[in-house]
Amino acid sequence: MSLRSILGGSGRVKKRKTASTLSSRPSTQRTGSTASSSASPSPAWPASLPRRKPGVGANTRARNGRDDKLDDLFGDDKLDDFGLVTALATDLALRDTPQAIQYIRMRMFAPMPNAAAGMTSTRIAEVLNYRRNLPPIVSIAHVQALLSSPSAVEREVAELARRGFLRRIVVPRRGTVGEFVMLASEYEASLRQTTMLSESARTGLLEFLAQNPDTQVLRRDALRPAETQELLQAGFLVAQHTGGVVSHAAMSSTMRSYARPEDKITLTSLETVSRQAAGSLGTVGGEGALHNAGGSGGGGGSLSGIAPLNSSSTTEYKLAIPGAGSFLKTVSAALDHLMSLLGKSKFREAPEAVLRERWDGGIAKLEEARYAAAKKARGEFAGVLPGQTRKWRQFYGLAFDWVLQEAVGAGLVEVFETRSVGRGVRAIR
Repeated sequence: MSLRSILGGSGRVKKRKTASTLSSRPSTQRTGSTASSSASPSPAWPASLPRRKPGVGANTRARNGRDDKLDDLFGDDKLDDFGLVTALATDLALRDTPQAIQYIRMRMFAPMPNAAAGMTSTRIAEVLNYRRNLPPIVSIAHVQALLSSPSAVEREVAELARRGFLRRIVVPRRGTVGEFVMLASEYEASLRQTTMLSESARTGLLEFLAQNPDTQVLRRDALRPAETQELLQAGFLVAQHTGGVVSHAAMSSTMRSYARPEDKITLTSLETVSRQAAGSLGTVGGEGALHNAGGSGGGGGSLSGIAPLNSSSTTEYKLAIPGAGSFLKTVSAALDHLMSLLGKSKFREAPEAVLRERWDGGIAKLEEARYAAAKKARGEFAGVLPGQTRKWRQFYGLAFDWVLQEAVGAGLVEVFETRSVGRGVRAIR
């Protein structure tokens, strides 16, 4: 007798079905239909799991929750202040201004991320080209923030400019952020490499700078009008209109903060008043000074025999460097963004580590970058890729330490010791 015949014609072991088992199974009845005699099988287990599509909402909720935790830790009380940090440089080998200039230039941008950058090859090429086309300039305020003695830095810059080692360039009405220094050799190299100048214009400007190494203003009789026009178009000269009234509506709040009083040209500014004759009406602002400065005083009419004050405005040519406008635009926007990040705290102060994380945008760490795709597929927060943050989209990877040093030099923030959470940063304007 075979084994199949012993088991009753089947090689399977059957389990006896009870009434409780049949009643526990879900039914596939529809509303308004008759009950079916046979129970349908239970659905597959993946179909019963809750479905959630990973998107921006999950990442936003995670970032907001992390910001709330930081506010709970550092937002209730003010940070302990045990004294200001006089010098921000961590390299003890920095002793003079030329070394500080090289130090600042080498640490301006963060290195490009090797993996999970979140940027296409076209965007990476744009970032690298932007960095390469920036002029090799450094603000004097940045150098003063690195070294311990700002007055010593100012004297050293003036001495090196007189000797022809440094070239000092001042952008009008930009305050401390618009005062740059660069090596004279690099300025002459950029002057020789450009293809927008004729040989006569290039030679004429080089000879003028050799005879006047510390000058910033080009005399009208130094070059011919055609050569001056070439230098203006190439970006090595800029025309400045002295005197007159300037509207500050287009200036940002941060720019108004670090701009000097003499840079805010009004009818009562020092630059305008100093050009007037002693004892004249122009030394006190001229006729209708309060009205022209934005006040409600009357001044619409004119007194007979008195010339208007802005008739003394003239045009002079100052030395410039091509690309300084792009540099200033990026730095000004970065300072505005840094102040807005600091303004999120209750007392407009935050630990340096917290402010650094806000500047970086909460990007994923390098050891977590390889798992970012899998975490996003599961709906978990894996951090933001670098290419999605403002640090890389708008500021081309500006380093946090560089922007902080620029803000300290501009007088926007101050760095102090807390002894508990490291160094703290406080807004002072």
